[in-house]
Amino acid sequence: MQLGLIGLGRMGGNMRDRIRAAGHEVVGYDHHPENSDVANLAELVSKLSAPRVVWTMVPAGKITEDAITELAGLLEPGDIIVDGGNSKFTDDGPRAERLKPKGIKYLDVGVSGGIWGKDNGYALMVGGDAEDVAKVQPIFDALKPAGEFGFAHAGTHGAGHYAKMIHNGIEYGMMQAYGEGYEILIASELVHNVPAVIKSWREGSVVKSWLLDLLDRALDEDPTLSGLKGYVDDTGEGRWTVDEAIRLAVPAHVLAASIFNRFESRQDDSPAMKAVAALRQQFGGHAVKR
Repeated sequence: MQLGLIGLGRMGGNMRDRIRAAGHEVVGYDHHPENSDVANLAELVSKLSAPRVVWTMVPAGKITEDAITELAGLLEPGDIIVDGGNSKFTDDGPRAERLKPKGIKYLDVGVSGGIWGKDNGYALMVGGDAEDVAKVQPIFDALKPAGEFGFAHAGTHGAGHYAKMIHNGIEYGMMQAYGEGYEILIASELVHNVPAVIKSWREGSVVKSWLLDLLDRALDEDPTLSGLKGYVDDTGEGRWTVDEAIRLAVPAHVLAASIFNRFESRQDDSPAMKAVAALRQQFGGHAVKR
């Protein structure tokens, strides 16, 4: 099967390699010429036989919208656009509707696997019509891990990105739990080998996970994590997950706390905690640090 792939960065480039290793033809485009197979999107489309499948793997927002808009002017009825970036699920239904008069089909795909997906495979969550999913299934099969897990046709347009949003919200909570447990361990007077404790959990423990494996790997490289600053960014999905929890009136204490902890990590000297310290001093005469 042929695939056009736009965006050959850390994930897209590895995806191209994995798909090719499965025997499919991939024509890739990237804004860095040294990574690209073609000079522009028009050349990419010209190298694919109809009906075409073109997958965008670029940053969400304007870059994705511009790529889809340009493709809409180049593709033909029966072709399929797949967005595998971290777009917000609310963008997908309108995109599908905009493409429908041109006869161009649309799928949204949540992709998890990071830089390890080339070897381990990618977890894929797909939104769109079943007949279009079936047409792209050989590519999905090439990307997913071997076996029964790693792929879901989640539902209609938007369902793929919605599922990935919730996936990433859960990821925020899991990482926060590991981080807090790690901090308690290093603060303890009793535990003298924190990396060894983390490593012991990798097998036989109910908290074993790939994230735990990665924490162990990080501690192998830097046992005290002294080379890192405690600053954690967020890329949108955690916020969107909490927004949905509020909209649906679903209690999501852990997920909400994890995103607020990321905000706290960006403050060298929290104004809120200054206010709390001042209040404690005012009402109780408690000591403050200057």
